[in-house]
Amino acid sequence: MQEFIGRSQELKALEVAYAAPGSQFIPVYGRRRVGKSELILRFLEGKPSLYFLGKRGPAQLQLKEFLATAARALGQPLLASLAPNDWKAALAAAMEHRTRGRKFVLVLDEFQWTAQASPELPSVLQELWDLHWRKQGEIHLILCGSYLGFMEREVLGQGSPLFGRRTAQILVKPFNYLEAAEFHPRWSVIDKAKAYFLCGGIPLYLRFFSPADSIRTNIENNFLSEFAALYREPDFLLREELRELEKYCGILMAMAGGRRRAADIAEAAGVSERNLGYYLDQLVDLGYVARRFPLAGARPPARSVQLVIADPLLRFWFRFIYPNTSFIAQAGPRRSFQDVIQPELESYFGGCFERLCREALPYLYEREGVSGVYEVGEHWDRDVQIDVVGRRKDGWIDVGECKWGRVRSLVAVLRELEERVARVPNPGDLTVQGRLFTQHKLRGVNLPAGVRLHALEELYRTR
Repeated sequence: MQEFIGRSQELKALEVAYAAPGSQFIPVYGRRRVGKSELILRFLEGKPSLYFLGKRGPAQLQLKEFLATAARALGQPLLASLAPNDWKAALAAAMEHRTRGRKFVLVLDEFQWTAQASPELPSVLQELWDLHWRKQGEIHLILCGSYLGFMEREVLGQGSPLFGRRTAQILVKPFNYLEAAEFHPRWSVIDKAKAYFLCGGIPLYLRFFSPADSIRTNIENNFLSEFAALYREPDFLLREELRELEKYCGILMAMAGGRRRAADIAEAAGVSERNLGYYLDQLVDLGYVARRFPLAGARPPARSVQLVIADPLLRFWFRFIYPNTSFIAQAGPRRSFQDVIQPELESYFGGCFERLCREALPYLYEREGVSGVYEVGEHWDRDVQIDVVGRRKDGWIDVGECKWGRVRSLVAVLRELEERVARVPNPGDLTVQGRLFTQHKLRGVNLPAGVRLHALEELYRTR
């Protein structure tokens, strides 16, 4: 059995709820491949339970499979021979045979697909919860879904029949960069960072990266062969959830190529700007795309919004793999890496490093004893682009410059940082300090007053 890494807080939340008196209803949601099912299955160990995995398919087929699953889980073979016409009867029949006198866990995983085939299901669950399960005090109901927008609207939202009934909720997020590093504990911090740049915090992808191989070999083995594990992964992800795949691929390729404004994305993707919003909303709901605003100390205008691919693997795949599939199929892994990826990879990592530095700043604040409220982001306008901005309620603004690769002229880098410090919006006349983030340690450096230096190795220290 493979090692279970992380998710200690999420697992603890489920265990605390299970130990609490009374029935519990907990939606668990998060983007696909983030490890929701693995978390739930780990929680179910040693507990009386019924776990049903929904799928795309007719309602009657899913009802039949649910009862067959219940028959095996509950040791009641006759359940499989029932022929109910609706979910109310099927759920009621299954729960009549549950273990009594102890909490029983009912899990409906991939709930969005089951509810898509049976739109009445949320109302059925509401009725069963209100009239029976909540009063019985022994039901631990978990609804799990990977379509963020659906779960927020149809389970958590005010318009849902289930609104107001949850006793807790768990949003399972991708691992942060420190948690992702636990998958390859013997690697250098540089290789840990590169793996995070490629896989993000998705456990399934991190497990594909062999700790015995270099980053280059892992890229060749996992991306650059038609038989490789991640060669078509984004294609599979999008096909599972979306139609009009060619439009979504065009949009994501435009974004991976550096376009961030809606008008530019629409033009490059061949989609009218009027219709672009619909496609972007779907990608945002799935957790693959994010809208970003400049952190300027005041409410930014709507026109300043930028659109970015939030998922690192999709960002890498649409930048390097998708536009070059014909060449990769002919050239093979080694030459494809050498000709397509290697010439631009370190520059690509530079943009990824900026994101990691923004993610790391709150950990630096924690170590430095910054206890007040703060916001972390980036800033851009017509005159300046600032990689990292931290706005703190204790009267400080942090302005960060990120340098991946060797710093050949510290004087030039510090001059760039000084310009950004001078140009950061500062409507509250706060004290501004600079932070220089580097891949490698800079030894014997005398920094000017008001500048802090952070090497990658420091960002990976946990204390």
